[in-house]
Amino acid sequence: MLGAIAGDIIGSIYEKKNIKTTDFELFAPNCRFTDDTVMTVAIADSILHDKDYAIALRDWGLQFPFAGYGSNFKKWLVGIIPGPYNSFGNGSAMRVSPIGYACNSLEAVLAEAKRSAAITHNHPEGIKGAQATAAAVFLARIGYSRAAIKAHIEQTFHYDLSRRLDDIRPDYQFDVSCQGSVPEAMIAFLESSNFEDAIRKAISIGGDSDTIASITGAIAQAFYREIPEPIVQKVKSMLPDKMRGVVEAFDLAHEILHH
Repeated sequence: MLGAIAGDIIGSIYEKKNIKTTDFELFAPNCRFTDDTVMTVAIADSILHDKDYAIALRDWGLQFPFAGYGSNFKKWLVGIIPGPYNSFGNGSAMRVSPIGYACNSLEAVLAEAKRSAAITHNHPEGIKGAQATAAAVFLARIGYSRAAIKAHIEQTFHYDLSRRLDDIRPDYQFDVSCQGSVPEAMIAFLESSNFEDAIRKAISIGGDSDTIASITGAIAQAFYREIPEPIVQKVKSMLPDKMRGVVEAFDLAHEILHH
């Protein structure tokens, strides 16, 4: 899940000011964690402590109320919108990566991803984005090749992953829908050569940069197995103690579970 958080932090300053190149300072001044990180930590906390997803998301969201949530999600957080609101925004996908690590079968991954999405993003595209992202993380984690991940996602979720970043980048606009950002995030991973390269490629697309990089980063961490230590240390240093504690506890639980 640290890969998702790294993508969020590194991409945070480019969301409103897109940069259409991979050549940029990795941790620019003013970069910070946003709602992508808060909600990813909330899902991890939910898994670690067997909390209801909605309770965990509200708990963490209200602790960090200025992290950059969408307007409807903000209303959901404070109870103005009491239940799911048929969203197909990419919020369901950016928070789901811990599920790809926690579950031991693809069936369980898909079921949990749906549950985690449906509390807010119960539109079919919102659920699909979460399931596709969690599935890609899971398949990368268990050793699938890039080609096998691509084939599975295309066949199961009908995303077009055959496009090239060089063709997407020039005309790509800000798009917070799952269907308009999750495939692009996956293509950035598919074209990458290592973790840092994946993050740089994700941000270079433009659009909702922090969320795209968060989704890419989650898959890239699972696939490449490690994040360069300077990135790990920098990311952890930018998290409040309580958040860092959840990240480290989740990583430890994952190591124990899968070794």
